[in-house]
Amino acid sequence: MQIHFLKDGTFKTVRFISSEECPLRDPIDNSTLSSASTLMAPEKTSDGLDNYAFTVDGVDRFCDLPENKNGSDCFSEEGDSNKLAYCVTDIPPWYLCIFLGIQHYLTAFGGIIAIPLILSQGLCLQHDGLTQSHLISTIFFVSGVCTLLQVTFGVRLPILQGGTFTLLSPTMALLSMPEWTCPAWTQNASLVNTSSPEFINVWQSRMQVLQGSIMVGSLFQVLVGFSGLIGLFMRFIGPLTIAPTISLIGLSLFDSAGMNAGHHWGISVMTTCLIVIFSQYLRHIAIPFPKYTKAKKFHTTRIYVFQILPVLLGITLSWLICYLLTVYNVLPSDPDKYGYLARTDIKGDVIGRAPWFRFPYPGQWGVPTVSLAGVFGILAGVISSMIESVGDYHACARLSGAPPPPRHAINRGIGIEGIGCLLAGAWGTGNGTTSYSENVGALGITKVGSRMVIVCSGFVMIIMGIFGKIGAIFTTIPTPVIGGMFLVMFGVIMAAGVSSLQYTDMNSSRNIFIFGFSMFTGLAIPNWIMKNPTSIATGVVELDHVLQVLLTTSMFVGGFFGFLLDNTIPGTKRERGIIAWNKAHQNESDNTLESDDVYGLPFGINSCLSSFTWTKYVPFCPTHKASRQDDTPSSFDSLETKTEPNKDDAHIIAGVAL
Repeated sequence: MQIHFLKDGTFKTVRFISSEECPLRDPIDNSTLSSASTLMAPEKTSDGLDNYAFTVDGVDRFCDLPENKNGSDCFSEEGDSNKLAYCVTDIPPWYLCIFLGIQHYLTAFGGIIAIPLILSQGLCLQHDGLTQSHLISTIFFVSGVCTLLQVTFGVRLPILQGGTFTLLSPTMALLSMPEWTCPAWTQNASLVNTSSPEFINVWQSRMQVLQGSIMVGSLFQVLVGFSGLIGLFMRFIGPLTIAPTISLIGLSLFDSAGMNAGHHWGISVMTTCLIVIFSQYLRHIAIPFPKYTKAKKFHTTRIYVFQILPVLLGITLSWLICYLLTVYNVLPSDPDKYGYLARTDIKGDVIGRAPWFRFPYPGQWGVPTVSLAGVFGILAGVISSMIESVGDYHACARLSGAPPPPRHAINRGIGIEGIGCLLAGAWGTGNGTTSYSENVGALGITKVGSRMVIVCSGFVMIIMGIFGKIGAIFTTIPTPVIGGMFLVMFGVIMAAGVSSLQYTDMNSSRNIFIFGFSMFTGLAIPNWIMKNPTSIATGVVELDHVLQVLLTTSMFVGGFFGFLLDNTIPGTKRERGIIAWNKAHQNESDNTLESDDVYGLPFGINSCLSSFTWTKYVPFCPTHKASRQDDTPSSFDSLETKTEPNKDDAHIIAGVAL
């Protein structure tokens, strides 16, 4: 088996072997491992990663791979800093798996917890902290289950699953329709009785329609994945479609960020400044921590804590300051006064009322209902999620020491993500699941590509979802602190979309027109429809609802125009960014041998399937072998060109940013 490690010290061609052939000399029990920042992209070295975030106290016990057929070592001398401590099929010591699993959980913490907090506004749950805690516990539980499914039966790469922002825009568009707008009395805390049947019916009816729409929409992703149609979709989608789609996800949520921050701009600005200071200005500063090893006994090691967890540190410090301001009555105690929502005792009873253990189950909010408008809106988000995940798979394979994912693994991964969205809808998270790009970047920092670490992270999320008190604690975060976090998070999502324009020729008037028009219409049309909800009147109520949701979903409007114009206006491959995009996401399976150890199904399923000849025609089976004609792209729009391996690994990290 061969994988590609470039000769500049990052990646070059080596023989890929299993963990049995490649034993570690000693377990790395005295290495300090750190994960990537949740939001901010730190300064990169030649391999696109932080060279200062991974500290090892004089340890040089990495996996010794034998020489390949060409007689070259698996790792060049100049690439020592890029050695993988554990390959994708290796199993680190149990304590290291737990530690790194918790790190991955904390890396995804900011993105996962933000989703139920945003949804609580559309679900009329602003003043029901206990139900919010149940939503947080549920999304953690489902994310853990979906992670285990993906690592075990899906693409089988060390990639974590969690809630997706691509479904937030259509979800909020659906909940903003006149029939789903929250009643005025639910906005007044003094009028809300969270245990009354009337209030329960208000939010559960909205959750049920979200559940049904997500479940039906996820069936499309299951079909596209397991049928192998994902390759056909990717042929027609390039950077000029991706840029407005992803950018408008962040821009469309500006109202939510401003509304939360506006309850106390001082606290919100403080939270934003802390996150920026930790992630950008203090990321180079290492903090000494005590440590014990058999060789050195008690000593100190330096860890770049500010780079690892800037969002968590910023929220925690602002939370503590709000607590002190509440204790000393600096913040007003009158609910009608400005700054009241910055107090930490507003939801103080939630922790006491929350159960210690609560096991989420399907249908816990009632029987799901289906909205045709909601289904079409969810489809727009599902397509964006699939595009994002394909790029994550290739980046994850590179950073975990695995060969590029073959067709059957990608098909299976997308199909399992569809099943994950189906489960998320059934359990009632109000959202779906997707691959987490932040955790893909963390693999390159920790130098541990073992999928067993992600398995541990999945179990950690399941355990966190079962402990009801943990979800309740998160609901007590003051609203202005959440607003300050949103200001940073949504801004980075918007910038991640714009970053895909680096592949295109932005000196071209064609590309400037497509991107500018797509962005502007993606903001103007939804804004006008929101202000004139009765303007759509075709005479067919169901069609009116579908158009209402789609035209108020910014990412759909912008992505649609970007897709239409980019595929109809004449332009060269280089001008459209197709050549650079292909190089960043190329499939190198012609240059490497496929490893059944990495992408084969577990528990002996591979050997069972190999005995049946019909499985070679099933797109998601490991025995499936695409024809040579299928492996060669029929048009220049394909994202799977078989050109010479890309020599700039920074493109892969840029793909992770999507």
